Amino acid sequence: MVSHSGLITVMQRAARKAAPRLRRDFGEVEQLQVSRKGPADFVSLADKRAEDVIVEELRHARPDWRLTLEEGGSIDGDPAKPRWIVDPLDGTTNFLHGIPHFAISIAVEDPMGPGGRPEITQGLVYQPLTDESFWAEKGRGAWLNERRLRVSARRDLADALIATGVPWKGRGDLARFERILDAFSPEVAGIRRFGSAALDLAWVAAGRYDGYWEEDLQYWDMAAGLLLVREAGGFVTDYKGGDRGIAGGQILAANDQLHSRLHKLLAGALRG
Repeated sequence: MVSHSGLITVMQRAARKAAPRLRRDFGEVEQLQVSRKGPADFVSLADKRAEDVIVEELRHARPDWRLTLEEGGSIDGDPAKPRWIVDPLDGTTNFLHGIPHFAISIAVEDPMGPGGRPEITQGLVYQPLTDESFWAEKGRGAWLNERRLRVSARRDLADALIATGVPWKGRGDLARFERILDAFSPEVAGIRRFGSAALDLAWVAAGRYDGYWEEDLQYWDMAAGLLLVREAGGFVTDYKGGDRGIAGGQILAANDQLHSRLHKLLAGALRG
């Protein structure tokens, strides 16, 4: 069995405790698709129920830690201690439409990382329908259940499969997205939009995708995934090639061979 800290055990226990109800609720959503009202209200409740279960487990394990939650906002704790960052259902729109691609995301942020800046030290992305547990700890690598993860080794953009998220419903800069898409599309083997940032990043870590870009993300969408990619040997930056924009929801992730080439194309698109 792979050795990991007790925090990973806590995170996996919380995710797996919330998972059975999410699976049952997902089954109900498939039935509700044909109803006149639709499943939207039901899914909102499913999201909140999953978060409540996760919070209960995390608070039991570390009662003095803070929490940042997608649904519930912030829960206060000792500011000198780490905080949990929780998205109980990343891929809500998929869930709402009966598409089996969503995940639970939990991360730990240490307030005193290098240079006194906060940093993610543990991350978990759990897919309830497949029982895939993508997890990482700083300095200990990234894993899928008991298997060590590495980003893909592809060197040529022409062979690369890239993931993204598309601006929707007035959210995001569609014109800027289209410029980047126009720059990437002729150079890569394919571009996918599957609808879960947490799983997109986990799949980059697992080598299923060779890269990923998106902006206007929330921190809970990507906190665990950032660590997964980095611990799997990949690079994650903002659109300028640094890290200041990441906190604002801007990400470019790829393996070490392709990141610089994608960044060059992206920078050219933004200048244009």
